[in-house]
Amino acid sequence: MSSHTAIVARRRAPVSASRFPAWFGIILVSVVLAISLALSLAVGARFVPIDEVVLSLFGTGDQNVLNIVGELRVTRTVNAVICGVALGAAGVLMQALTRNPIADPGMLGVSAGASFGVVAGMSVLGALGVDGTIWLALAGAALASAVIFWFSGTRFASGSPVRLILAGVAFSAILAGAAQAIVLTDETVLDAFRFWRVGSLTARPVEEALPLVGFIVVGAALALLLGPALNLMALGDDSAIALGVKPGVVRALVLVAVTLLCGTATAIAGPIAFVGLVIPHLLRRLVGPDLRLVLPLSLLAAPAMLLLADTLGRVIGGGGEVQVGIVTALIGGPLLIAFVVGKRTAGIS
Repeated sequence: MSSHTAIVARRRAPVSASRFPAWFGIILVSVVLAISLALSLAVGARFVPIDEVVLSLFGTGDQNVLNIVGELRVTRTVNAVICGVALGAAGVLMQALTRNPIADPGMLGVSAGASFGVVAGMSVLGALGVDGTIWLALAGAALASAVIFWFSGTRFASGSPVRLILAGVAFSAILAGAAQAIVLTDETVLDAFRFWRVGSLTARPVEEALPLVGFIVVGAALALLLGPALNLMALGDDSAIALGVKPGVVRALVLVAVTLLCGTATAIAGPIAFVGLVIPHLLRRLVGPDLRLVLPLSLLAAPAMLLLADTLGRVIGGGGEVQVGIVTALIGGPLLIAFVVGKRTAGIS
């Protein structure tokens, strides 16, 4: 490709093309996240005023509020932020690399792969602490990611995002069925697995979740660094190569990032679907397709969605609660149907 053509291709790389400037999107997402954090700490079976929430965070105030906020809601809030960062970035990466606007780590089987890795490992090695669980989850997520990315490049799936999703759903169902078969035949695994098999932000206490943040920091940092290269790869591999991008290296690094992000999120909260589907779509509507904006904003928007879903689950559950994985499915399922049958996806099926 000539230098002139390369310059033209670079100019055609995805840029922000929305009705709103980037600064507006940043402010809006930040405000929504702040509101979500406040609601997560204040709203539940018992409403706690914000001033009492603040006091409890500093270890003062009413003892009952300290128990509710300090021991229960802080755990859910911290886990939601950690897992939201991971799932949002992973969703953007998967949609960008597969060039599939309806890709999602949960639907494509990456989260199911992480869950299967944990269950299979527990069945062989016995009940494990968080240190063992994370490595099993990462191994399962890596295997599932490799299968999906390989399949996305085959002739069967490369021309049809819907085919890739159908194959991913089938792959996810196979892994989920295999995991369920192990769980039903092993009481030890059942006791350890039942708390987060549908996605729960209470599966891990904060002291167990925080040591895993390093994996997500590495995965998120890698995602941010890959944004410009993925922008250029949207033009096609030939154009990207002419502009100095090595598609093979980028795909391998995306595989590493998605594995770290999804594996860690699953080890903390179990499989949670649709966050990685919904957030990229909303952000592209807000700030355009430029991954240099979409990726960092996903690190703020996805935690907000997870916090709001968890808060909603506490409200609609009455005396109990609806697990966050169920709430995200109730939100994301109809949106997926709309994406597939609506005008904006009519041309990709």
